[in-house]
Amino acid sequence: MEQMVQVEFGGRTVTMSTGKMAKQASGAVMVRCGDTMVLVTAVAQKEAKAGQDFFPLTVNYTEKAYAGGKIPGGFFKREARPTDAETLTCRLIDRPIRPLFPENFLCDTQVIATVVSADRDNDPGILSMLGASAALMVSDIPFAGPIAGVKVGRVDGRLICNPTADELENSDMEIVVAASRDAVIMVEGEAKFVSEADMLDAIFFAKEAMLPLIEAQEQLQQKAGVAKREVPAPVVNEALKARVHELAYNRIAEAVRLADKQERHTQIDLVKAETIEALKEEFPDGSKEIKEFLGDFEYERVRNDILDTGIRIDGRNTVTIRPISTEAGLLPRVHGSALFTRGETQVLAATTLGTSSDEQRIDSLYGESRKRFLLHYNFPPFSVGETSFRLGPGRREIGHGMLAERAIAAITPKHDDFPYTIRIVCETLESNGSSSMGSVCSGCMSLMDAGVPIKAPVAGIAMGLIKEGDRVAILSDILGDEDHLGDMDFKVAGTAEGVTALQMDIKIGGVTKDIMQQALKQAREGRLHILGKMAETLSAPRAEMSSFAPRITTIYVKTDKIRDVIGTGGKNIRNITETTGVTVDIDDTGRINIASTNKEACDLAIQMIRGLTDEAEEGKLYMGTVKKIMDFGAFVEILPGTDGLVHISELDTKRVKTVTEVLNEGDKVLVKCIGVDKNGKVKLSRKEALGLNPDGSPIAGYSAE
Repeated sequence: MEQMVQVEFGGRTVTMSTGKMAKQASGAVMVRCGDTMVLVTAVAQKEAKAGQDFFPLTVNYTEKAYAGGKIPGGFFKREARPTDAETLTCRLIDRPIRPLFPENFLCDTQVIATVVSADRDNDPGILSMLGASAALMVSDIPFAGPIAGVKVGRVDGRLICNPTADELENSDMEIVVAASRDAVIMVEGEAKFVSEADMLDAIFFAKEAMLPLIEAQEQLQQKAGVAKREVPAPVVNEALKARVHELAYNRIAEAVRLADKQERHTQIDLVKAETIEALKEEFPDGSKEIKEFLGDFEYERVRNDILDTGIRIDGRNTVTIRPISTEAGLLPRVHGSALFTRGETQVLAATTLGTSSDEQRIDSLYGESRKRFLLHYNFPPFSVGETSFRLGPGRREIGHGMLAERAIAAITPKHDDFPYTIRIVCETLESNGSSSMGSVCSGCMSLMDAGVPIKAPVAGIAMGLIKEGDRVAILSDILGDEDHLGDMDFKVAGTAEGVTALQMDIKIGGVTKDIMQQALKQAREGRLHILGKMAETLSAPRAEMSSFAPRITTIYVKTDKIRDVIGTGGKNIRNITETTGVTVDIDDTGRINIASTNKEACDLAIQMIRGLTDEAEEGKLYMGTVKKIMDFGAFVEILPGTDGLVHISELDTKRVKTVTEVLNEGDKVLVKCIGVDKNGKVKLSRKEALGLNPDGSPIAGYSAE
């Protein structure tokens, strides 16, 4: 039997229904707002796989082409691998729900969100976040929800929940917040130099606003929900734990204080191996539990050391930033490059400048769009001393790349002012905490090295959290182990003026406003420190671009001349590119971008285009070709496709009986434009051009006599 709840939210009606579709799933909910509808299902296997020691959660999000009234492109005409946008939405759904499953629940669990109808004003990703929580709530799957997700914009100082596409065009922020009734769980988004205080207000505006969505899910659960599965409490071998503690606790405590990452991990691995070996006769099947106990001891020791002393794994206090070194211009043939090293995290960035032909074309539910700024983030396994099979970027690489892209996009120049397609590639060479924020720093410096006129330098930092009851430590510039063993990963990027991007994930039930406020404060202090270190190498964009980068010259023609530039079947523009070797991009406004690394080629292309589009100007001299002789005068071509009449009376200062006394077809002749009538007919005079050079200067020694 179908059950339904409706809630008014942000001036719109949101409907959640269950019991009509996908009834064999553990939980299934259709979420609708406007004409956007998303079916979200949740399924969990009844039993965990033997030996399973982690929670296998999979989240899939799919935008069906039919939802937007489209047929997919490509040969096969069906949806294939997920787009980057779909992958990013998967992450938005996954990250807030993942920490809300019981620790001992290890059954394979899958959440699938399918967009079945889409309009432009209601974001299916946000509805999918809501639907994922609702589907889990009505199912038998143990889940500490509900949660909800809300997008927030700000137009003219007014905060807006789930803004429309038009409102986002005028917004100075676009952030997604996920929260429970009591706390914020996830934040992600971008902004245009928004202050930390304003960002905090926006986050908690979202938290309060989504309360009706949380209550609606509770109502739906009461109507249609089923009893949750019992999750058996873990059985602890206390005797084995005591022996592991006796043999290894102090050694683990010493190992976690080693500052060098590889040395620390090597020592921890050694302790594990020796402990397993020492206990193999006493506990022959205990290796898995031994590793778990040692992991628990490592977790406990690192956290307590920080909370008790304020001293971290590598010896820093909670606010100190690791040593930073920067270098720019180290790759000679690329357009811009930079190397950013912070502690044991190192990122190499390269900037490439291209033309409009290099723009990324994106086919979405809402039609085709173009993207002129791209940042791609790579995380090869050698960066952490490992090996792995690589087919392409994973979800993590796509997510981290988008975060860095958002951080830098705010500082890139407008396309009208800098008509280039810009691509940054960030290669993680070493990783021990926040390579994504290292990518922001190296990417920004590579832009400056390329001579891109950015608005201001941008940097990023990752904040961490250790929380035990009322004891709290907020950590600036976290290590990888502090991310792994801590409770929060809060990445903040921005300029000296304000925030441009942020992302927060937590492993606990949520964080308070006070914690976030302090984290943002420390993040700003750390960001300003990093910007200062970057400025020691490059404080502003270079005055000149690389000699290997294309130079783009922009000219304009009248819109009715565009066809003249293109020519029949593209003949004219093809001739220009083949003759000069330049790239020519023309849009329907008459704007023409000419790109080449060769100035002479660019100048020749401009000359050829001007020759196709110039119009006769009164008072200007032209070297023309006589095309036709008439009794009353001669028609002279002064521009491609433009003829003018030299009347017989304008041929010479003295009387001319016949035109052929002075001119014949094919002759080159200097003429002056003496008028253009309202119908566009051009009047020329040879008489007024006599005694002049083509540049208008007098011919030396010339006499009309």
